[in-house]
Amino acid sequence: MSFDSIIQILKGIWENSGFAAMPWQNAVMILVSFVFLYLAIRKKFEPLLLVPIAFGILLANMPETGLMADPAGIMDASQAVEGAHWYNDGVLRLIYAGVKSSIFPCLIFMGIGAMTDFGPLLANPVSLLLGAAAQLGIYVAFVIAIALGHIPSIGFTPEQAASIAIIGGADGPTAILVASKLAPELLGPIALAAYSYMALIPIIQPPIMKLLTTEKERKVEMKQLRTVTKTEKIIFPIAVFVIVSLLLPSAAPLIGFLMLGNLFKECGVTERLSDTAQNSLCNIVTIMLGTTVGATAEGEQFLQIRTLAIVFLGLAAFCFSTAGGVLFGKLLYVVTGGKINPLIGSAGVSAVPMAARVSQVQGRKYNPKNFLLMHAMGPNVAGVIGSAVAAGFLLLMFGK
Repeated sequence: MSFDSIIQILKGIWENSGFAAMPWQNAVMILVSFVFLYLAIRKKFEPLLLVPIAFGILLANMPETGLMADPAGIMDASQAVEGAHWYNDGVLRLIYAGVKSSIFPCLIFMGIGAMTDFGPLLANPVSLLLGAAAQLGIYVAFVIAIALGHIPSIGFTPEQAASIAIIGGADGPTAILVASKLAPELLGPIALAAYSYMALIPIIQPPIMKLLTTEKERKVEMKQLRTVTKTEKIIFPIAVFVIVSLLLPSAAPLIGFLMLGNLFKECGVTERLSDTAQNSLCNIVTIMLGTTVGATAEGEQFLQIRTLAIVFLGLAAFCFSTAGGVLFGKLLYVVTGGKINPLIGSAGVSAVPMAARVSQVQGRKYNPKNFLLMHAMGPNVAGVIGSAVAAGFLLLMFGK
């Protein structure tokens, strides 16, 4: 074989490789996936979420793999190829159908319900107010998104603004459900932003908590909560579902699956169902949802002004929600004569139990005798209900 033939073979290999076909945007997103993997594995920042998301980003940005291809036009009719069938779509695109159809978000909510103890909320009902205050970022981000709508390169509609704003609830399934109904074209970046910020709670929240509280407030020790009866825990999910669904029917899917999972846990006669919902089922859905959410961050579509604006607005919403919870916690600190530690207000965002753990860690940092976890779980689970109610309200206002 001649030297020229070898050169031609090597040239052909290069031209048909992913290296030659990789746009710079994909290369940037691959680097982002490496950063996320580092944070998840080395720093242990919510690895159950961040590892599948990061690897999903990596999968989607490998050129010429077709993992998110949509020749059948299932998700996007503009990509349809004549004669293509659903089974011609990329494997990640097929799994992603569970995200866009809201099946995965509802199943995740059932798992969350099965893992959640509403006892701290029932023992301290004022937690509901903290959970409500921590939805502040949703409404602030909505106003900002509407204002940005006048910029030609961004131009968010009210429906799109509502979908972006719900990121402030720090609840991935809720963000996916709202976006799939109101702005399906923005579902990818919204879902990615929501889940990424949830995973990065240990980085985002502490500086805000420290900025808005005094050292004296951070050292406050809270008294032990009362014991909640089994009857209360059984009645609560049923009553909440009935009341919320009658007031906001659009919130029924999320609230219904959340409370169904919790009833499995609390009723005492469905241990197997509760175990499946909070372990096997939740883990399987988390893998599929996290990986496909990450796979929506394909470089050429993701690195655009509009998408970056969504990421910025999501961060702003998240920060304002944290601030809203902490500031309301400061108000309760004053009203109760120093009996409530404002740090638990940051747990009013609905990332369960991540936000509650951050409150606990920050409280112990300033007072080693402090144990805020159970107190923070009250506003934390209240935030889950609050974000679902906020989603129902937005769907009622802007749904077609």
